[in-house]
Amino acid sequence: MALKRLKRELEDMLKEPLPHCSAMPNEEDIFQWTASIHGPKDTPYEEGIFDLIMIFSSEYPFKPPKVSFKTRIYHPNINTTGGICLDILKDAWSPALTISKILLSVCSLLADPNPDDPLVPEIAKLYHDDPEKYASQAREYTQRYAMKHSTPVSTTASASAPAPTPTPTSDSTPMIVITP
Repeated sequence: MALKRLKRELEDMLKEPLPHCSAMPNEEDIFQWTASIHGPKDTPYEEGIFDLIMIFSSEYPFKPPKVSFKTRIYHPNINTTGGICLDILKDAWSPALTISKILLSVCSLLADPNPDDPLVPEIAKLYHDDPEKYASQAREYTQRYAMKHSTPVSTTASASAPAPTPTPTSDSTPMIVITP
């Protein structure tokens, strides 16, 4: 069931790619995917490219995948090991959800953090108490870890390019390239 579903979702994503997101399975294991998300416009994450790992079990879609950020990010709902506090990846999971919907939800979380259900309480407190300082810290992390000039993640764009485009990661995992 899981294998068939993952293949169908891959076909769907190839037919109708998401704007600002990409995902592709590992060449040797369709249960391990690499995804990239462009930081949403008008956020501290803008111009950054954030890589994620998605690991699916044989029980997918009845159990959610394990999704984590590979790229460091300063966010109240994402911890230093890349763990994500997002209800659809836990209690609110439904077999109707897809890889595309997961990526859209993560994009949404970047654009609109949920400080009331934080994974990193200190960052959530800063988000509430001093939004400008929070945004400055998040921008600094984005520049340091999510842009080509400062991260080992392979991209084709520089920090000054208008729209970064993901390319295969250093382990040669193929990626769907989507330009906004």
